[in-house]
Amino acid sequence: MHPFRIPGSFALMLATLVFASAVSAQTSERLLANGMKVIVIEDHRAPTVAHMAWYRAGSIDEVNGKTGVAHVLEHLMFKGTKAVGPGEFSRQVAALGGRENAFTSRDYTGYYQQLHKSHLAKVMELESDRMTNLELTAEEFSREIKVVMEERRLRTEDQASSLVYEQLMAAAFIASPVRSPVVGWMNDLQSMRVEDTREWYRNWYAPNNALLVVAGDVDPKQVFDLADKTYGRIPARALPARKPQIEPAQRGVRRLRIKAPAENPSVLMGFRVPKLEAVDASDDAYALELLSAVLDLDENGRLTRSVVRGSRVANRAGAGYDMVARGPVLFLLSGTPAQGKSTEDVEAALRGEIARIARDGVGEDELRRVKAQYVASRVYKRDSVFGQAMEAAGLEISGFSHADADAILERIRKVNARQIQDVAGRYFDEDSLTVVTLDPQPLPKDANAGKATLRTRH
Repeated sequence: MHPFRIPGSFALMLATLVFASAVSAQTSERLLANGMKVIVIEDHRAPTVAHMAWYRAGSIDEVNGKTGVAHVLEHLMFKGTKAVGPGEFSRQVAALGGRENAFTSRDYTGYYQQLHKSHLAKVMELESDRMTNLELTAEEFSREIKVVMEERRLRTEDQASSLVYEQLMAAAFIASPVRSPVVGWMNDLQSMRVEDTREWYRNWYAPNNALLVVAGDVDPKQVFDLADKTYGRIPARALPARKPQIEPAQRGVRRLRIKAPAENPSVLMGFRVPKLEAVDASDDAYALELLSAVLDLDENGRLTRSVVRGSRVANRAGAGYDMVARGPVLFLLSGTPAQGKSTEDVEAALRGEIARIARDGVGEDELRRVKAQYVASRVYKRDSVFGQAMEAAGLEISGFSHADADAILERIRKVNARQIQDVAGRYFDEDSLTVVTLDPQPLPKDANAGKATLRTRH
């Protein structure tokens, strides 16, 4: 669900206004001689800047036996270079009054800093330094791999909902590496060695596999000049061949029941559906995106209105779909049964809402309201320079262009009720479905002990 709520008529007017203003944003791009793409987004409302370096290397690029290495290297990127000692990167950014961090996903690994525009040159110097001069020592690796294993314990193994999702992905996919968790399987972390992280760093941390996005109160020419002087000095390298690892067709429903300490049972369903392949490709991905919004955009979504407040089958119900990704995707439905109801009841109710849309469609008034809320939510994310940079980088790293953002949003606005009804009827059958049911086990007496002990990443 999205955190803000706007009345429908006002949302429609506001969405139209903010969408019109968004298309006029000033964005420039340049390709450095070493193959690194640089995108500059001008936003002169405040003297701040967001600086992001993203690598097209995430868990989708890992191989069996070495899952989690992308995330482990992200941790190690803060452990120092020849010129900048362990932890010094973060201390220097903090001394400049900035904030910084990093994130790893299936599709990419990203690093960012936000600070006053006068310090942009310094963070570009620091970030470009660790792109090529990172020192990966056995000592630092030995310490940090323990942090990552503890992170996995606290955020996945001790969290029933995380375990359910992890098992769903592992069951829904057979060949695609999206089946593996971003944090990695525990045994792979236990057997990982510093040489594995060095190999990952050599393979993927090259300027021709990286994207630089700078958003804020900046002059594009000055940013491009700084990029040439820092990142531009790093030579391009040959990248490993990426094998497609195409997922074979599913031939029937897959069901799992897992046991884990939890207060309540739950069910999570994943339907294999298409992702967005090109901006001007089939309308199916756009229709699926709006179907997800119809079901669960806000508190008036179909699932909350019908399954939670209406029939009271569930205490919680949700839907989700990410149409932009490098690998295959799922359309998710989830729910927790209300008192006296079962997970089977919840599954039937959730699938019943999809079937109802496939049979009866979506009313024009409802669709108009959902579109207005959806467009407003997406454009509101652009209100910050960080949000603008994230949107541009996410599209670029997934094989699109930052310039596609408004075209994608416009295609969403043009989806009609018939298209939503059509995808609801075509993609939600047994042969594309994986179901994971949580069988709750008694919570340990010290369930809350140690939850606050997870160390920060760097």
